[in-house]
Amino acid sequence: MTKVTVKPGICGFHAVITAEKDKNKKVRILIDTECEMVQKMLEDIQALDLKTAFTGHLNNPVCRSAARHLKHVACPVPSAILKALEVELGICLPKDVSITFIKE
Repeated sequence: MTKVTVKPGICGFHAVITAEKDKNKKVRILIDTECEMVQKMLEDIQALDLKTAFTGHLNNPVCRSAARHLKHVACPVPSAILKALEVELGICLPKDVSITFIKE
């Protein structure tokens, strides 16, 4: 099981994403968040597979679901879902990601 936490910024809707691989190499996605838009994404992406990790943005089921349900295009949750998927499938090592604003 792979779990990631997303603190997306000003909206304040934190998310905990859980990715868990089953014996058929499908990955079940769970998202604990108060964001209704992210919750709606689960209708489309409850089960993902290895192909998802290698599908480009235009046809990727996570990206397509985000385009359908999220009003904020810069939301980091879709990227976090894909990162959790990669780690759970063993094709990527778990390494924290960050976006830091530089104030000059």
